[in-house]
Amino acid sequence: MSEKTSVYSSPSRNVCKTARNESTAKSVLHVNFNTDKEDMSDRKKKYLTAKYGQHQMSLIKKRLRVEMWMYEQLQHLYDNNEIEIDLDELLDMEDCDQRKQWLQVKLVEAKKPKAEVDLFISELLEKANIL
Repeated sequence: MSEKTSVYSSPSRNVCKTARNESTAKSVLHVNFNTDKEDMSDRKKKYLTAKYGQHQMSLIKKRLRVEMWMYEQLQHLYDNNEIEIDLDELLDMEDCDQRKQWLQVKLVEAKKPKAEVDLFISELLEKANIL
C-alpha cells in the first residue's frame, strides 16, 4: 500500500500529512457557526413569505384597495376616531338587505350627516359585490 503525502502551505508554516490522516484532519478543519435555535426560529417567522399566482395576487390587491378605501372613509365619517368594520363578516352575509342593515347599525354613531353615511354604505356594498 502506498501512502500519498500532501503538503499544504500557509503563511506561517507548512503542514505535511498522510492520506490516512486526512479524515481526522478534516474534522479539525471544520467551522462551527454559533446558531441559537431561538434566534433562527425568530428570523424564520419574521421573513416567512409566500408566492402567489398572478390571479390570486390580483384578488389580494383588489381586496386591499377596498379595505384601504373603507379605512379612509371610516376615518372621515368618525373624525379620525377608531371604528372597526370586519369586511369578512360583511362578505359572509348572503342577503344585500341584511348587509345594509348590519352596516347601518354599526355606523349609528358616525359624526357626519346621515346622507354621507348612506352614500358610504351604498358604495361599500357595491365594492363588496365585486369581491
